[in-house]
Amino acid sequence: MTPSTGSGTVFEVEHLTRVYTSGPRRVVALDDVSLTVERGQRLGIVGESGSGKSTLIRLMASLDKPTSGEVRFDGRVVSGVAERHLGFLRASVQLVLQDPRSSLNPRMKVGDIVAEPLRSPIIRRERGEVDQRARVREVLDAVGLPSDAAERYPHEFSGGQRQRIAIARALAPSPEVLIADEAVSALDVSVRAQVLNLLMGLVDDLGLTLLFVSHDLAVVRHVCPDAVVMQAGRIVEAGPTQRLFSAPEHPYTARLVAAIPAFRARP
Repeated sequence: MTPSTGSGTVFEVEHLTRVYTSGPRRVVALDDVSLTVERGQRLGIVGESGSGKSTLIRLMASLDKPTSGEVRFDGRVVSGVAERHLGFLRASVQLVLQDPRSSLNPRMKVGDIVAEPLRSPIIRRERGEVDQRARVREVLDAVGLPSDAAERYPHEFSGGQRQRIAIARALAPSPEVLIADEAVSALDVSVRAQVLNLLMGLVDDLGLTLLFVSHDLAVVRHVCPDAVVMQAGRIVEAGPTQRLFSAPEHPYTARLVAAIPAFRARP
């Protein structure tokens, strides 16, 4: 697989707000968030459940529309744009979600699951025709699965292997950006480390930009040199991950750090 090249800003998020309403009830899921992501950056997005992390990345990936504000990818506005005009975004930005059991169709063979993005008409317009079988073999090999895995079904694999399948599917269209939303939180601790190391190796080898979403600041510290901390729909602190650990400036960040026993135990 060919590493991505180039530099500069890949995502620009400006004053992004998302409000959900249900009758008289009004929930502000995201509140005036601005963020810049540079090409090749590994950026952690940290916060507890309900902090706005997943809403932010759904808006960045144009899977939802903001109430106000704007998202640009490679200088092009993607927020509020019709799906038929988003081929460049769908080919360039892929997601790996928390639970592979719910994201992998149990009735489909693994090879067909991994090839799914390659069959999307809007991605094919961007990437052209691809030898799907060869590409499936290539990405399965990249995530450490044998080529005969393509002929098997998701239920025949362990949780960690299913997440490798999900990563292979995300890599299939040769994206520039990988968004991992709680991608290892459903895995056993021993398997989690293996998948994290695989993910970091692939990001480095392919020159990808990584947005790594997690409630666990310790995991983010292992993966991402930089992070933003979210609380109640806002970014309350941002900076180098090591600095967030050693000298948090916001009380919420300090609470996240204090909640990590391994960190407290260090001399």
